[in-house]
Amino acid sequence: MIRFLKRTWAIIKRPSVHLSLGFLSLGGFVMGLLFWGAFNTALELTNTETFCTGCHEMRDNVFVELQATIHYTNRSGVRATCPDCHVPHNWTSKIARKMAASKEVWGKIFGTINTREKFEEKRLELAQHEWARFEANDSLECRNCHSADSMDITRQSKRAAEAHERFLFTGENTCIDCHKGIAHTLPDIGQAMLHKSSDPNVTELQTFLRTD
Repeated sequence: MIRFLKRTWAIIKRPSVHLSLGFLSLGGFVMGLLFWGAFNTALELTNTETFCTGCHEMRDNVFVELQATIHYTNRSGVRATCPDCHVPHNWTSKIARKMAASKEVWGKIFGTINTREKFEEKRLELAQHEWARFEANDSLECRNCHSADSMDITRQSKRAAEAHERFLFTGENTCIDCHKGIAHTLPDIGQAMLHKSSDPNVTELQTFLRTD
């Protein structure tokens, strides 16, 4: 064991042209820490409401809509910011979301929605992307704040309690199926719902929501 340790230490001290292997290893470790710190800092800076509303496309459209909702101003003083709803909290999913969102930079450069008229034309398409993401992850960002397990349906309206019991608690549907307009103005979703007409769970949900 002692011989092994001596041999290892000799390898570490062995110079690589001009610098020892130990120095290079330590230098690489320090540079790795600096890179990780810079990367994580940049990641968090792009994960703030200030960053999200830094361009007029978001600030003058969806952010204005958010400010009029209970998610922005309410009696409890708890505010949901842009990243709370649009960026996963766990690190790996957050990185995947950031990579997917990188194409938004392309849209900014080429002015895809740089006017109100262009934004309205794209509103349904943009909303559908987010709805599909929420459906795919079972409304994960909603569940980060709203837990079905702690939901007291006795304090809800009869209609809400029935909907939650029949569709949410059973797992047949997810939050976004009923709460698409919870934070932003709803686009015309008539055409958007046609492709789901063959899904019996969604059809039952739509029938329930149309029934008073």
